[in-house]
Amino acid sequence: IWTYELPEGPRAGLWVRGATLGADGQAFDSSRATSVRPWHPLGKPPEETAAFRRLLQETQITQPFKQAHREIYVLTAAERRTGNYSNRFAAHVLKQFQFAALCRERGWRYSLQGAFDSHNTPTLGVPACNFEVEFDVTPMGSELQGGIFLYLLTDQVRFRRGGDYLALEAIPELAFSELMRDVDLFVGVCSVGNDPDWQDKGPPEHRRYWVDYSIGELSQGASVRREVLAKLLPKLKLSQRLTLGERFLEVQGNLKRYKIHLGSGNILMLPNDEYLCIVPKGTPREVPRLPFEGDSMLSLILSKALLLAADDQIKDPDIKSQIRHPRPF
Repeated sequence: IWTYELPEGPRAGLWVRGATLGADGQAFDSSRATSVRPWHPLGKPPEETAAFRRLLQETQITQPFKQAHREIYVLTAAERRTGNYSNRFAAHVLKQFQFAALCRERGWRYSLQGAFDSHNTPTLGVPACNFEVEFDVTPMGSELQGGIFLYLLTDQVRFRRGGDYLALEAIPELAFSELMRDVDLFVGVCSVGNDPDWQDKGPPEHRRYWVDYSIGELSQGASVRREVLAKLLPKLKLSQRLTLGERFLEVQGNLKRYKIHLGSGNILMLPNDEYLCIVPKGTPREVPRLPFEGDSMLSLILSKALLLAADDQIKDPDIKSQIRHPRPF
C-alpha cells in the first residue's frame, strides 16, 4: 500500500492486477503522483485501515510483511508519567540465546552476558532521528550454558542522545511506534511463556511468570492476530467447531474441548483447564492463506486447532496419553 502525492492531495492505494485501488476498492490514476511513499496505519482513520484489510482479503493478496495489519504503539498515560522511560515491557523472562539471535536479525547491538564481566545493554541507533533506543535486560537465575546465562529479565526502554535520556513525548510518533514494536517482538518471540515444554523442564522459580504469560492478557501483536482470526474462521470448513474468545481460540474435538491462547499458543483442556503440551515438529499443518507473512504463531495456532478438531485421529502417543490422562496445570 502506497501513499501517492497527487495534485489534489495525498491518496493511499494498492496496486492490484494493473490498477491502483483506493481503500474503497475504486481505481484511480496514480501516474499523476509527484512522489510516492509507503503507507503506514499510524494516524490513519480506523475505517481506512479496516477497508484495506478487507481489500487484501477480497483480492487474495498476502503481503510480504505486516502493513495493513501492522501493530501500532502510542504513548500511554503511564509512560507520560514516567517521563523518559517506559516500563511497558518490563518484568518478562526471556531466553538469552534466542534474544541475542533476534537482536542481530533486527540490527540491535547486543553481546551474550555470562558469569564474567560482560554486562551490556541492547541498543539500536536511529540516525534519522539522531538518538539511540535502549532495552535494559539483566541476567537472572543460576543456569548457565558454556558460561552464558540462559535467561534474562527485562526492564526499561529508554531513548538517549549523547549522555542525555530523552522525554518520551519528544520522540517522533512513527519512530516510537516502530521501535516499541521491535521490543514487543523480542518479548513475544523470546519469552519463556511461549515454551510448551516449560511445565516439565523449566526452572521452578520462573513458573509463576510462565503461567501468567502463557494464559494472560494479549499483547498488541496477539490482539492483531485475534482480528485476523475473526475474519478468517468463518471461511474454514471446521468453523462450526471453532469459537473465538477474548484471549483464546476454543476448539471442539471429538474427545474433548480445548482452548488455545492467542499470544503463547499454549493449550488448556476444558472443563478443568488441564495443560496440554504439544511441541511443534517440523512444518505446521497446512493452514489457510493469511493476509501477511511472518507471523509463525498464527500459523501454529491454526495448525493446532486443525489437529485438535480431529483429536480422535491423533497418533502421537504422548499427546494421546495427555488427552486421556491429563496432568494438572
